[in-house]
Amino acid sequence: MTTRPATTVPGLQLIAGIIVFATMTLTLWQISERIGDREPLTITDARLGSWLHTHHTPRMTTAMFAITALGSTLVVSSIAVAFGIYFITRRRFYWLTALMSSVFGGMLLNRLLKYAFHRPRPFFDDPLLTLTGYSFPSGHTMMATVLYGVVAAYFFTTTSDWWRRGLIALSAFLLITLVGFSRMYLGAHYFSDVLGAMAEGLAWLSLCLIGLHGVKDWTKRKAD
Repeated sequence: MTTRPATTVPGLQLIAGIIVFATMTLTLWQISERIGDREPLTITDARLGSWLHTHHTPRMTTAMFAITALGSTLVVSSIAVAFGIYFITRRRFYWLTALMSSVFGGMLLNRLLKYAFHRPRPFFDDPLLTLTGYSFPSGHTMMATVLYGVVAAYFFTTTSDWWRRGLIALSAFLLITLVGFSRMYLGAHYFSDVLGAMAEGLAWLSLCLIGLHGVKDWTKRKAD
């Protein structure tokens, strides 16, 4: 039996998008303020990072390297291109634009924010992973958030079955969370870097969807 695509309510979608954008933007700002003022969040960052580093195991480390690749530029770009081709063949040009703007625009935004905050990465005498560049917000986590978030948003609209919708949302959440945890485990980022990246990714994704929805709605009204 074929599941009928969900009926959309444009007004509610717009309101939800605005709420997510405003909330996540405020969250990112609050986290950056706490980092800059060296509030207790930075103590939690250091303690959690040290605990994870001292409790790593070879098997877990191997698994975390595999998981963290799901948020790498190469893998994210490859998945985005694959879905882009799919959207082109299905003539889903709205979702093609949403995918490309959220993923590749998000990459640029993350780089700009890293230079704006210029937070040093965690330091360990015997690191599992050695990286250059700045730490806040986490690039891998941000890219995972926008990629798996926009893919989940697309599949969410293809079904009215709430069980399937729940599974889609849960799958995206787990992928994003695992990538974020892998960055902390490998010593590449602090906990607050990951939280900030999730907030950044959700804010940017919601902004892209809001903008594209507005353009789509305006175009439709003009055609009518």
